Amino acid sequence: MQGTVDGFSYGLVTPVVAFLMASLGGALGLRCTTRSMLVAHSWRPGWLALGSAAIASGIWTMHFVAMMGFKVLQAPIHYDKAMTFASLGVAVVMVGIGIFIVGYKGARGTALFTGGTITGLGIASMHYLGMAAMRLNGRLEYNTFTVAASVVIAMAAATAALWAAGQVRGFLWSVGASLVMGLAVSGMHYTGMAALSVHLHGTSAPTSGEPPATLLWPMLVGPLAFLLLAGVVVMFDPLMVMGKPDWTPVEHKPGVPAHPTVHHPVPRPVREVGRRGARTPQNR
Repeated sequence: MQGTVDGFSYGLVTPVVAFLMASLGGALGLRCTTRSMLVAHSWRPGWLALGSAAIASGIWTMHFVAMMGFKVLQAPIHYDKAMTFASLGVAVVMVGIGIFIVGYKGARGTALFTGGTITGLGIASMHYLGMAAMRLNGRLEYNTFTVAASVVIAMAAATAALWAAGQVRGFLWSVGASLVMGLAVSGMHYTGMAALSVHLHGTSAPTSGEPPATLLWPMLVGPLAFLLLAGVVVMFDPLMVMGKPDWTPVEHKPGVPAHPTVHHPVPRPVREVGRRGARTPQNR
């Protein structure tokens, strides 16, 4: 039996909140990635790790906020807890790999393509692994063409976002890029959901796993708290907020990791002895 799917049971509330979560994670992650390109190597891994976790937390929170509005009218939905949290781990690892590639190799050429592809695949993997965590009295089927389109959207969004991070420009530039990223990631999510159809079994056998209300709301507290903490770190760093680097990049080319320039003091001219007017043993 074909199940009746409702992806907007709360109207526009869940799509709008999901978009804001993806944009928030993208904004924090992109600013951290930009910051990593303006510091010495010893600080770079920390900023890249913070940026990776922020982006992954944002898209993961976006996914499950959007899933709050997803219902199959003929069957209750439950979630497998282990697989749900595994989707977060996949997102953090794969997004981290992509961001570290761009952070160390620069946001252009092969490095940008590779980093964007891995990050986009991480976003798509998180989405479909999270969908696989659903438990209901039926099976999920996907349209192959629409799934492929959603993966392409994820890779394109990730590549564009990492390119924007590599431009090392001001705060408003990153805000605009994060809004575009939030829109693209949300678009990827709902494109993937459009590929879904649910076929219910004839019997009403009980399903295993946690019900949505029990699992989804509490598990969102952790990522939301992390995004808040990352936001505090960003706000207390003047370079992150204003986008005005304290150091000048070695190469003035967008997307190339920069290092602090050490400004050596200019030596003062040595005063000559024996000039006219100076007291020397000869004119005493």
